[in-house]
Amino acid sequence: MPLRRLALAAALAPTLLAPAASAAPLPPDGLDRSADHLTVTVTDTGRSDAHYELYCHPAGGTHPRAKEACAQLDGQTTWGKDLFSPVPKGADCTMVYGGPDRAHVSGIWAGRPVNADFSKANGCEIARWNRFSSVFGESKGSPKKTPVGSRLG
Repeated sequence: MPLRRLALAAALAPTLLAPAASAAPLPPDGLDRSADHLTVTVTDTGRSDAHYELYCHPAGGTHPRAKEACAQLDGQTTWGKDLFSPVPKGADCTMVYGGPDRAHVSGIWAGRPVNADFSKANGCEIARWNRFSSVFGESKGSPKKTPVGSRLG
């Protein structure tokens, strides 16, 4: 019997000692995620212009909802891909104008330099903006939308 228990313990050891799975992708070995720091400037929104320093891992800085913003970025980060890449040239985008809102993000994210501009010039740009809404200081659920099928007045 002791030999059987030893064999069972040896078989289960890798699963018992394995780290818990994480929803966020893990960085390559040796990458210091504490260096994740972004400077975010938002203008022309109809509200006061905003300028934030966002640090992640751990979350901090002058951003009003740093944890939420870092979680939004972490949830979209795929190693080896540029999270902040612009809409590809020649993309088929709806010609919907979302307003004059503009944002600029610079810094370091996932070991890569960031220097990205955002607008709401068309449907593709609006979708891209919405993927970063928390980073731009908008709360979850912003901007407010009228439910489909509802009537005003």
